[in-house]
Amino acid sequence: MKKLKTLFKILAILPVIMLCISCNPLSDDTHSASMLIVENLVGTDMDGNEANFLQSDVIFQDPDDPTKDTIYADSATVTFRGRLLDPASLTGPSHYNDITVTRYIVSYIRADGRNTEGVDIPYSFEGNLSVVVPIDSAKGATFVIVRDVAKLEPPLIGLQTWRDAGVIEATAKVDFYGQDQTGNTIKATGYLTVFFANYANAASAAPATTGGSS
Repeated sequence: MKKLKTLFKILAILPVIMLCISCNPLSDDTHSASMLIVENLVGTDMDGNEANFLQSDVIFQDPDDPTKDTIYADSATVTFRGRLLDPASLTGPSHYNDITVTRYIVSYIRADGRNTEGVDIPYSFEGNLSVVVPIDSAKGATFVIVRDVAKLEPPLIGLQTWRDAGVIEATAKVDFYGQDQTGNTIKATGYLTVFFANYANAASAAPATTGGSS
C-alpha cells in the first residue's frame, strides 16, 4: 500500500517537473528549446561607415539646391544567432529548432530621464521582418530603426531649423519577436546609441533612399 501511495505521489508531481524543465528562462512565456541571440547591432556614421552607433540626420540639406532638402529613414543591421537552450541535448538540433523572426518593436530611452514620446523622444513603432535563423548559425538583416515620419514630429523637427540647436542622444531599444518551427514564441533584445542632429551635408553625400517601416 505504501508503495502505491509513493507511486501516486511521483505521478502527481512528474508533470510539474517536466513543465519546469521545458520552460525557457531566457524568454518569457515560451517552452521553446531554442534561444535567439542578438550578436551584433550596428548603425552608420555620417560618412556611411558601419559603426556601433547611429548618427541620424534629421534633414538632408543640399548645399547646392535648398529646394532639394529632404528627409530619410535610418536603417540598422542586426546579426542574429540561434542556439539550443541545452547545448548538451542528446538529440541535437533539428529544423524544428530553427527560428523565424517576424517582427520588431523600436522604443527610445534618454539617460536624463526625459522620456515622453512626441516631446522628448520619437514615438515607438513596430516593423515586420521575415528572417529564418538556423540553430548554430548567424543570419543578418537590415531594418528601419528611425522612421522618416519621426523627423517631421517633435522633438526631431525642432532640430531642423538651426544646426546649432544641439544633439539629442538616445538609446534605441529593439525587441525582436519570432517563433521556432513548432510555434513556440521567442524574443531577443538589442540596443543601439542614436545621435539625432542636423548634420552638415555635402551635395555628393546624399544617402540612398530607405523605405519606411510597416
